[in-house]
Order: sequence, then C-alpha cells, then structure tokens
Amino acid sequence: MRCWAEIDLAALERNLGLIRAALPPGIRYVSVVKADAYGHGIHPTAARLMQSGVDLFAVANVREATEIREMGSGWPILVLGPLLPEEDRSLATHDLIATISCANELDRFTAVAREANKTLPIHLKIDTGMGRMGAWWEEAVALLKDAQSRPYLKLEGALTHFADPKDIEFTGKQRKIFLDILREQNLLGKPDFLVHADNSSSLRTLSSDDPCNAVRIGLHQFGIAPPAGSPLADLKVDPVFSFHARLALVKNLPAGASVSYGREYILERDSRIGILTAGYGDAIPLPCGNRADVLLRGRRHPIVGRVTMDQTLVDLTDADEDLQPGENITLIGSQGSERIPLPELAAHSDTSPWELLCSVTKRVPRVYKTTRT
Repeated sequence: MRCWAEIDLAALERNLGLIRAALPPGIRYVSVVKADAYGHGIHPTAARLMQSGVDLFAVANVREATEIREMGSGWPILVLGPLLPEEDRSLATHDLIATISCANELDRFTAVAREANKTLPIHLKIDTGMGRMGAWWEEAVALLKDAQSRPYLKLEGALTHFADPKDIEFTGKQRKIFLDILREQNLLGKPDFLVHADNSSSLRTLSSDDPCNAVRIGLHQFGIAPPAGSPLADLKVDPVFSFHARLALVKNLPAGASVSYGREYILERDSRIGILTAGYGDAIPLPCGNRADVLLRGRRHPIVGRVTMDQTLVDLTDADEDLQPGENITLIGSQGSERIPLPELAAHSDTSPWELLCSVTKRVPRVYKTTRT
C-alpha cells in the first residue's frame, strides 16, 4: 500500500471500558459514531462497540443510522440531526429514534407512525444557547407537552447541546435552564427517560446530584482526550488511529534549490529529499508543510515545502545513509520510542483533531487491528 490508516479496535474496546468505569454510577453510554465514526470506519468500529456493550448509538443522519441498523437489531440508534421529509419513513422501517426540534416534525413523524401502525420513539432537544437544533428554551415547555400527547409517538428522552464547555459559567446557565424545564414537567428521575447534555469535555460541570443519566461520548473513545479539567482528562486512553505512508524516492539537491510549489522552502545546505506516497489528497493537510514532522526508523524528520496532492517532501539529510524506497513513514502514531500524536499534526495544520480525522479520504485504505491485549 502507498499509504494507509491503521485502526486499533482493541484500543477502542479498552478505551470504552476505561471511560465507562470512570462515569458516575447509572450513567448510560451513548456512543457517537457520526461522520463514518470520525473517519475510523462505521462498520468495524460499531461492531466492536456493540461487542463492548454501548447502551445507544448516536449518528448525524439517517444514512449513517441505516448503516448501523443493517448490521443487526437490538441497539437503539438516535439520529441527532434533522430529517428531510423524504427520510421520515426510515424512522419506522429501520427502528430509529428521531431528535425533535419543532411541532412540524411532530406532525410529520406522527403521520409516519400512523401509516406504519407503530409507536415511534423520539427525543426532544431544547436549545439552551447553542442556537442550532432544538426548540428555543422559552418555547420548549409547549413542545414537550405536545410531544407527550401524540398517540403514535413516545417521548423517551430529552437533550441539549453545550456551546462552549470551556466556559463553565455559560455551560452552568445552559444546564440550569435545561434541567429546570424538565423538572417543571416532572421528567427527571425516571429510569427509562434519558436525559443527556454532556460529552466528555463538559463533565467538569456535572455535579454528583445531577439528574442527567446519559452522556454522549465521541472522540474520547477513539483516544482523543478532552481538555484538562474534565474528570476524564487523565484517563490513559490509547490512540486508535494512526496514519502511514511509504518512501518512494530519495534524491540529492544542492544548497539554494527550492522545493515544491510556490518555492516556499529554499535549501540552506546540500540535502537529501525524500518523496512520500501521500499528500493532501490522502490525509496530510496542506498547511503542515514546513511545520510538521514524520517518523522514519524511529526518528523525526521535517516536512519541507508545500504539501502537494499526491506527494509530500521530507528532509532526510540527517537520516541513515542506507535508506531504500518502500520504507514505512509514520505521520500519526509511533515508531520505536518516538511518537507523533494526532493533536500535534492537527495543530501544525491549523485544524482540530476531529476535522483532521474526518478529512482522511476514501483512497486511504483502513487496516484494522482486532487482537485483544
């Protein structure tokens, strides 16, 4: 292979166990696997998560939900995003849980349920300050009452979304608004009614007597730890994703020569330049040229010049003399005792780890490690 992403499913399972053990007693584990499980591949990762005992899956849209449902029945699947009208029937045909934001959705989903002669589960989202999905909190009580009155719909949960978990004061205000509304409607403290607002980052504002009984876990299960301050930040989760390429060519260039498009890097010494078999058309973001490193034989070497669509240039002047085409290069992951973590490459690329994961293209094969250790 010219380049590939390696997905450690055993690490995913270990991470899930660590996170679950660290959560407060009675908290349900909602596994968020949207965007093809953040680029890890929905089918292998969801299968391993099923074996590991998640309580519920959460996805962004109906297409993602049906991919999980086709793997088997038995796991509740919550669609976090809004449905288009032509997708409504999928709720009944694939046994999905819809997220409700308005009365129009209640009308549409009631019609689908009546036609299918079945009761559809729903969660109602309350907008407490995100300004995206959900009923605005001042209008949420009316929608909650309406949802509970529909004969073909069953209100099984309520949720909100914190806009900035780092802002503890604003997050606290959002949490209070959310819980006050549910308390007023006598929806708290019911074991079968899911109340969820937190991801792993916002758990720092969760008190011991908080009535939320579920938490949405996304990137943390894939080895991307939340910021310092979260109760889960110190968990020793293992990276699940690594990215590798091959060394295709080594050439000598004189001092003063420029490399790659735009002549953004001029060699200050006679140099050996390695050409890697991956570029921004695979998974290496354009901005990391002249900033990021790669690993070869367990040592760091700098990327030089602008990253191109299919190839990336690396300064190998200080590498071993006997380099050969075909050697493995690591851009995210470990070689020997040296490691380049995903957040490091993301920082060099002026992006977030989750955006970087989702930008790994289809032409990059995913190789799955399945052995439990």
